[in-house]
Amino acid sequence: MAGHFNTSLAPAAFGARPAGERLARIRRSPHFRDGAFQNPVPTRRGSPGAVGKLLRAQKAAAGLRRPAGAIPLVTASALDFARAPLTGLRACWLGHATALVEMDGVRVLFDPVWSTRCSPSAAFGPARMHAVPVRFADLPDPDVVVVSHDHYDHLDMATIRALGRGDAAFVVPLGIGAHLERWGIAADRITELDWHEAGKVAGLTFTATPARHYCNRGARVLGTVLWASWVVAGPGHRVFHSGDSGYFPGFAQIGREHGPFDLTMIQAGAYAEAWPEVHLHPEGAVQAHADLGGGLMLPIHWGTFDLAPHAWEEPAERSVAAARALGTDLVIPRPGALFEPALVDGAAVEPWWRDVAAEPSRWAGDVVAEPAASVTAVPAA
Repeated sequence: MAGHFNTSLAPAAFGARPAGERLARIRRSPHFRDGAFQNPVPTRRGSPGAVGKLLRAQKAAAGLRRPAGAIPLVTASALDFARAPLTGLRACWLGHATALVEMDGVRVLFDPVWSTRCSPSAAFGPARMHAVPVRFADLPDPDVVVVSHDHYDHLDMATIRALGRGDAAFVVPLGIGAHLERWGIAADRITELDWHEAGKVAGLTFTATPARHYCNRGARVLGTVLWASWVVAGPGHRVFHSGDSGYFPGFAQIGREHGPFDLTMIQAGAYAEAWPEVHLHPEGAVQAHADLGGGLMLPIHWGTFDLAPHAWEEPAERSVAAARALGTDLVIPRPGALFEPALVDGAAVEPWWRDVAAEPSRWAGDVVAEPAASVTAVPAA
């Protein structure tokens, strides 16, 4: 695909293990116990009977996991980006968890992935269902690149190396700096933060906040690499990016300590009954937005890579239904569309995804979802 990268299978794609002072700092973290970073609440990566649940879900979603036609994209031009946001805050969802946010005169790029596959290899692994709406060559230079965790659909070696040829600063959770340095990013360009730590970069304040997930890259899981959600605050605006997370009470705490937010970007796709504690389903994502004190919600982490046994468009349908039930303002733009949260009518969502759904009749009439899955509260650790 034009404008994409192909990452060759090589040990470099696996990143690097933290060592030296970085490892010593990790071991001093209050969130590092028994040789590994720990989630904010007890968390299992799979649920009892996960294999059977996964097989049943795959059967139910057979033929529905990919769109029936080309996903409609919006290609922003250099001129579009050159025009300053009227309100001081503008966002562009580029697919999956990648988003470019322009706030208070600073461009922040979250979880950038331009490769064709979210994999260490160009030969295998989940491939894109749509092109990146903005070719890398046409991307306005970001001031700051933020990474939530080191899974391949969030941290892409080829994209990081390309961004490293510019002047962007990098803000990442503890341990991920080792990956970046192996890929050629100078240490003085990396701000590495533990949960609840904040750093001032390019005039904005970046705070690493907890998430309920995990990291792994390469042949085995390293307990010395942290995952995070992110709060970004400027003189006039605040945004939140969830990375990947299961539901937990920490969203409400983040809201109390750092909210309210003009925009939340929350993972609402790639969920399954087989792994309910490490990924949000759409109802949990909308509840998390409410807990955070969010203004406008952008559901992310869906529609680009086939990573879970649900219909391609289901995250959008269920997000809209859940948002209506809670009175939440929502935006689901076509990938690549620029929008300013203050100018969006969050009560009016056009279901553009139905035009390419494999079975659009599943969503007859108004935007109505299947029965909402419950949000299971979990006790604080």
